[in-house]
Formats: sequence, C-alpha cells, structure tokens
Amino acid sequence: MRKIVLVVTLTIIACVGQHHFVNAQVANRMFTQNRANFTTQLPPKSIALFTANESMPRNGDEFYPFRQQSDFFYLTGIEVENALLVIAPDYPDESMREMLFIEPYNEAKAIYEGEMLDASHAAAISGIKTVMGSDSFYAVLNAMAYSGYCETIFLNTYEYPKYECGVETIQKRFNKDVKECYPMHSYGRTAPILNAIRLVKSEEEIELIRHACNITADAFRHCMATVKPGMYEYQMQAELEYVFKYNNANGNAFAPIIASGKNACSLHYSKNQALLNDGDLLLFDVGCEYKNYSSDLSRTIPINGKFTPRQRECYEEVLRVMKEVEKLYVPGNTINDINEATRRLMEQEMIGLRLFTAEDVKHQDSDRPLVKKYLPHGVIHHIGLDTHDNLDAFIPFELGMILTLEPGIYLPEENIGIRIENDLLITNGKPLDLFESLPVEVEEIEEAMRR
Repeated sequence: MRKIVLVVTLTIIACVGQHHFVNAQVANRMFTQNRANFTTQLPPKSIALFTANESMPRNGDEFYPFRQQSDFFYLTGIEVENALLVIAPDYPDESMREMLFIEPYNEAKAIYEGEMLDASHAAAISGIKTVMGSDSFYAVLNAMAYSGYCETIFLNTYEYPKYECGVETIQKRFNKDVKECYPMHSYGRTAPILNAIRLVKSEEEIELIRHACNITADAFRHCMATVKPGMYEYQMQAELEYVFKYNNANGNAFAPIIASGKNACSLHYSKNQALLNDGDLLLFDVGCEYKNYSSDLSRTIPINGKFTPRQRECYEEVLRVMKEVEKLYVPGNTINDINEATRRLMEQEMIGLRLFTAEDVKHQDSDRPLVKKYLPHGVIHHIGLDTHDNLDAFIPFELGMILTLEPGIYLPEENIGIRIENDLLITNGKPLDLFESLPVEVEEIEEAMRR
C-alpha cells in the first residue's frame, strides 16, 4: 500500500457579518487531493470504478431532488447523473490514469432541463483533465481491463453497519455488470479505503461543515424567536427550512425531528404534526446540508419560554454529562470510550433524578442495564458528507475528525424528552464546538426566548 499524503489548504472565504461564507464553487484542489489520497491506498495494477447516482422516481413523471452519491462527489465534485469515474494510477498512458465520463450533449434535454455539463466545465470542477462521453466508457474500460496493467478492479458501494436498503442502487447494478463483463479479474472494495480517508477532514471540508453549522444555528435562533404555544411542529419545520433555503443550503441533511412533549421520547420521530402545548418541551434534532456537507444539532427548549423545576432538573443533568464527556474528545479516544463514559455518568445522574437507586443498579440485569431504559441510544458518530459518516467504534480519534456528542434522557411517563447535541472538531487541545455560539444553559435559553 502507498502512504497517504494529506495536503491541507484553506478555502478562500469572505467575511459577512459574523459568519464565514464559502465561495459558491468549491475549489477543485480539494477533489484532486482526495483522489490522490485514495490512489495511495490501491495495490499495484489496480483500477477503481465509480458511478454517479441516478434520479429516483417519486410519483407519476416526477423525481425526487437529485443528490450525488457521497464518494463520487468526494472524488470529483460532479453533481450530475449519468457520470462515471476511472482511477488507474499504474496505467502507462498518463492521460488515462484519471478519466471522467459524462452524459453526451442532448439538445432536447438541454431545452427542457437547462444547460448540460460539458467537458470543459467538468474538468474545471473536478480537476480531471481527461473528460469523455459516457457512451464511450465500456470501450475504454475494455482496453484497460485486458491490458497487462489491470489485475484487480475496485468497485464502489455504500457500506454502513446499521443500514439496510430494499432498493437495488445503481452502484450495485453497475458492479454486477462489470463483474459479468470481466469474470476472471480479481475484485476489491473501495468502501474500506474511502471510509477511512473521509474520517479526517481537510481545511476546505471543515469550512464547509462550519458553514452548514452556522446556517443551522441561525435557523434554530429563528425558531426560538418564533415558537409559542398554539403553533404546530410543522410550522417550526417551515421556519427552519426557510432559513436553510434562504442561505443556499441544499436542504435538510436528514429528516428533521421537531418533537413536542411525549413525541420527543420517540428517537426518530419525524411526523412533525402535533400541536405545541403550553408547558411542554420542544426537542429539535435538525441540520442543514451545505455543498453536500452535513450539520447535526439537537436542542430542547420550553415552548412557553420557561422550564418547569422538573424539566430544568432533567435538562441540567444531561448538560452536566455533556460537559464532562466533551473533555474526552481528544486524539486517541474512541467512540466506545465516549459511549461508555456517557452511560456511566448518566447512571449516576439518573440516580440523582430518582429514576432508580444505587441498590437497583447492584441487582440489575447486566444485559439490560437500567440506564438504557432512559438513554437507549449511542451519543456519538462521525459527520461529514453523510450525517452518519462512520460508526466504527474502535478507530482512535485524530486531528481533523468531526464527531457529534448527543446525550439525552427520555421519560415518557413525565412527558419529558431531552437531547442536547453539538458537532465537535478534534484538535490538539480542547475540541472546537461548531455550535459554541448557541445558547445551551437554562438561563441563556430562557433569556433568548424572552428577547
């Protein structure tokens, strides 16, 4: 294996108000460096093949909004369908070591859908010099596959331990086609390589994620200023998404959770239809996606602007744990370390909340610890091009990784569901909280809502 070379460069940014707004066009040096880092991990005489996402049918003759497959975007910056990428670092013709294939010009399509991506524009976006029509892909691949410089073909598909999809993706169909064409070749997986190198963010990626967090923070502030009893969860979603779109975000990074009262105890609640009742809490688990990079924020606020004593007691227990666990976001620790520390601390806090006793803990079923009744989820994941960028619990933290921290407590019998979440950048010292400007203390929240 070749050694990864990380070149860190800063995206040019312009300061507007208190926020850093990233240029509309992401510099192609980011994608060029991403390909270089990937290439170093390929064994000799290998080629790697990637296909773009396809438009997904919605109903009738409508399609869902297009979103590029994350690995394809990471390596090219290209955001259209009907595109393919070949990486062949050992091929003797240097012009064929990186090749991008895009859909040939179609006059009728251009009339209906607007300007199509051409070769010069694709080269400028991606930094790939050789751009050809996708109708020539298999002819070119055939010549490369049957040369003496292609022993292993690396194929790309999404791999995530908690993900199951009943729809056969274009990546899986493409991989089947390639294997049928070249059954005698050896095959490798690109996912383990890309899952690893995508963990450490470049300065450009950090700025994009920071900007996504800034937009999400502004949207949450807007909701704090707008919320009142008698409104509906979906109206809060509308206020949130207005700010996202106004600031040129792609949209939601994931289905927004805007859950009032007992709804907040359903971890992935997304109906967002209920009435906001005076005296209840309102949990936001939301984040915008900007230039395909995600943010992930959770906050819990009182709908009427004032915590009850019991709500405050529960909220401050969660916040106390969050502050302690944040100290562990340093190089060398792991996702396992964070989850274990959180559960240990939350167990003591739950005893303080009178949910169970220390004696109960001594006699608990080790397979069903009491803490999991009130905190049934993990509190950390990597974030980047995907909201759940990686969930490997054993990888030590490194500089440049960005991970969430989201402890919570769920008491459906008391109509209380609380979650607090920030996105943290691993540094040489204290982690950098990308939501540090947002109110999080009880007094800060109540004061912000009074204003």
